[in-house]
Amino acid sequence: MKIKLLLAIFLIMINPVIAQKYNIILKGGHVIDPKNNINEVMDIAVKDGKIALLSKNIDAREGIQVVNAGGFYVTPGLIDMHVHVYQGTNLDQQYMNGPNSVTPDGFTFRVGVTTVVDAGCAGWRTFPDFKKNIIDRSQTRVLAFLNIVGEGMRGGPFEQNLKDMDPKITGQYALKNRNEIVGIKLAHYSGHEWEPTDRTVEAGKVADMPVMIDFGGADPPLSIEELFMKHLRPGDIFTHCFAQLGSGREYVVDPAAGKVKPFVWDAIKRGIIFDVGYGGISFAYSQGIPAVKSGLFPHVISTDLHIGSMNAAMKDLLTTMSKFLAMGMDLQSVIKATTSEPARVIKREELGNLSVGADADITVLNLRQGKFGLFDHTGYKLETDRKFECEMTIRAGRIVYDLNGIANPVIVSGRR
Repeated sequence: MKIKLLLAIFLIMINPVIAQKYNIILKGGHVIDPKNNINEVMDIAVKDGKIALLSKNIDAREGIQVVNAGGFYVTPGLIDMHVHVYQGTNLDQQYMNGPNSVTPDGFTFRVGVTTVVDAGCAGWRTFPDFKKNIIDRSQTRVLAFLNIVGEGMRGGPFEQNLKDMDPKITGQYALKNRNEIVGIKLAHYSGHEWEPTDRTVEAGKVADMPVMIDFGGADPPLSIEELFMKHLRPGDIFTHCFAQLGSGREYVVDPAAGKVKPFVWDAIKRGIIFDVGYGGISFAYSQGIPAVKSGLFPHVISTDLHIGSMNAAMKDLLTTMSKFLAMGMDLQSVIKATTSEPARVIKREELGNLSVGADADITVLNLRQGKFGLFDHTGYKLETDRKFECEMTIRAGRIVYDLNGIANPVIVSGRR
């Protein structure tokens, strides 16, 4: 008995117990963190919902769960800055508590998205319901652009109602609810006048927030040069930047010449933000390819996720990112446009990075090799040999999606 006890003590002395001080350790992944200029193989440790350590070699025995990230890219949790997630059952209300929006959690974690920004579904009058039923009930972090229209994106005459576009009320409401609201949105106005744009910008000034302009519908179209140089402020957002939709909207690329219009470069120098906002038909390769080849990379890659885009050419954020990779954007720029750059644009720079102390929102991506076809709404198709796939998503330090069980042990939690 005494010999067995001595043997046990000896074994403990030569094999000391390593304390499991981290909740999760990700081992061997290629970390891309644009904000911190990291682009190399590193390990990451997570503790109590926060990034605890980045190092070349963290002892796996120190983690309760260990993720084998070898061969994958590890990035900050992806941010989709243009979505529509105020889903409801009011059939006549379109995107505002209506059937055209989608629920956040069903479309985020499986593609590596940990934060979404709803693009104006709710106005100040309808935002309390949106917060109660969607924002507060979602595992995904949901932020929002507040619509300049008090009713929100209800469709039809509601979004043409100048009387319901009050910049003072909208701006003050956004300021009061700045924990969730990050900017002001104008969408779907079809009149040939600048007043809705100017009221939106005025609300942005009141709230000290950027505005997002979904510009188009006027016939003849209003000048985007005038929009960029005379109406928007540095930091304001031009969404659907690579749309080519007919006569109601001017394009950033001259279709005849196939070149970016000169004033667009001036707008970028001025600080205007270009957001993809892909949507159902709001992106065309005829605009995107010549723009990217000219060096005009979008500041932000986003989906404009809704029921009309989720199963069409857009599909999801990873498909959209894959398209920009195929058009010639480098990998680091694609990751930046879905992490640290949207965080900067919405003035939430605590997001979109892997700094020690930051919320542990992490995405593990597989850049699959193969033969893939990526098409736009016109049917034009790019063939590529690379396409993003999400292996794992971690939200606030908890594994919420694991495609192939790369965590050890695999812990599954769910509801009936």
